Amino acid sequence: MKNCIKNIALILMACFFWLGCKVYSFTGASIAGKTMNVQNLQNNSANVVPTLSPTLTDKIRSRILSQTGLAPVQGLNADYELSGAITGYNVTISGLGSAQQAQASQNRLTITVQIEFKNKLDPKASFKQSFSRFADFGANQQLQSVENKLIEDIGNQLADDIFNKAFVNW
Repeated sequence: MKNCIKNIALILMACFFWLGCKVYSFTGASIAGKTMNVQNLQNNSANVVPTLSPTLTDKIRSRILSQTGLAPVQGLNADYELSGAITGYNVTISGLGSAQQAQASQNRLTITVQIEFKNKLDPKASFKQSFSRFADFGANQQLQSVENKLIEDIGNQLADDIFNKAFVNW
């Protein structure tokens, strides 16, 4: 009898979980619209990397469209619009070796973007904000040898941050 009650309880819990997943998305995104326009990011940073703007724009666009089911559109008739610029691309020292050597052990690439998000269905949810992320690499490595991987990693983090701010309200 106890096993029967346990089995019924487990089945009911599984049903509630399954129904809950149907109602709410795993991302927690709140999507009322149907269309999205993600404009290409302008590269306004002092250090211009030719592939940076298309790479970051594609990562942000892909993250939003894949997680929301919104249809991409061009022009001003979208329910949501995202535009912005890359405002920073900097390499700094993030770690020092021993005190006797006073040499860098780690460098840090930081990318900053200024994003303007317009929610035409709920203007209160619109925002203009800077997002910044970084990745460290060894001081013995040349930036050019690790740059593409760092841009990929930082781009993914920025895309997550922007998506969460726009649709999850984190």
